[in-house]
Formats: sequence, structure tokens, C-alpha cells
Amino acid sequence: MNDWLTGAVVVLSLVAGVVLVLLMVRDEAAQDRTFAFLALVELVLVVQIVVGCIALGRTERDVEGVLFVSYLVGVALALPVGVFWSLAERTRAGTGVLLVAVLTVVALQLRLETIWSGTGV
Repeated sequence: MNDWLTGAVVVLSLVAGVVLVLLMVRDEAAQDRTFAFLALVELVLVVQIVVGCIALGRTERDVEGVLFVSYLVGVALALPVGVFWSLAERTRAGTGVLLVAVLTVVALQLRLETIWSGTGV
């Protein structure tokens, strides 16, 4: 897998997490610029799906392909689910849902790296 993509996903997600924590402390709902930033994170995740599938096809590593691709897709689905839920609940709780979604992306991304290395199967 591409270390740059992994780093970008983790860093962008953690930055989004800090912003969401600040919004929760202020008792505010997520604003449009927060959703735009999350769209950037989602774009990186979609690029990661493509790059990950290409890397899986070219690798000589002992990687469980179905598990790897399911994590690629799963990590990309976490944010849209959180965003739709947050848009339905435009309160502090909705911001909390976004925070959980962003932290889920970080956790799934780290698990994806262990699967790619062959140690986490």
C-alpha cells in the first residue's frame, strides 16, 4: 500500500477530529466547511480504493484479498454514514456522530495497514 495515502488519511482524519471536538465543546453543529473538509477526506479514501486494488493485483505479498478489499470499502463508507446521520441530527449529538465516524476511519486505516503487511490476518 501507499504510505503517503495512509499518512494523508490518518492526518486529515485527526485534524477533522480536533475540529469536531472543538465544535462539541462549543456546543455547535458541524458547518458546511466541516462537511467540505470531510469530503476531501472521502476523496482521498476513494483514491485509496483504486490504488489499493491496483497494489493488491501487483503484489507478491501474502495478503488476504477479500479481507483487504472489504476494509478498503468499509473505511470509505464510514464517513458518508456519519455525515448522513449528522445531517439528520443537526445538534451537538450529530457532531459527536461525525467524531465517531472520523475515529472509525483512523482505526480501520490502521487495521488496513496491518492486513497489508501480512501480520494482521
